[in-house]
Amino acid sequence: MLFLEESLLPIQIRPYQEADRPFLRTLYLASRKEAFFWLDSSDWKLEDFDRKVIGEKVIVAEQDGKILGFASIHLHENFLHNLFISPDAQGQGVGSHLLGIVEQNFTRTGSLKCLVKNEKAVTFYLSRGWEIISTGDSETGEYYLFHFRIKR
Repeated sequence: MLFLEESLLPIQIRPYQEADRPFLRTLYLASRKEAFFWLDSSDWKLEDFDRKVIGEKVIVAEQDGKILGFASIHLHENFLHNLFISPDAQGQGVGSHLLGIVEQNFTRTGSLKCLVKNEKAVTFYLSRGWEIISTGDSETGEYYLFHFRIKR
């Protein structure tokens, strides 16, 4: 059992279950709209979640039966594809706990891409020891490629 840093209330990190899908769809859509406020979200749909996690390991953070966030990982690539926290649970240590579990799943250097304009997430990853390796361009804007080196 993991604990939230500020509230010390128990938080559980567990594997995804199919029963999580409806809530994670809603969480993914709401979190994306908040995080990527500068993008046009008019075409975003609840079903986007389904496409974005195909073939990935998904882990869920919950507290007292309430889902607080999730992460999805391409295990073979050691790539963190998604890390989203419910807007009302941000700043409570949920992301740090999920990221810690993600890092434990890496078998070698881990990586992720984060949009440069998502300054809150960039600051978060840097504070957790991730390093910016390069930049690139995508259809949604410039991004940083981050690496996380496993400490053995």
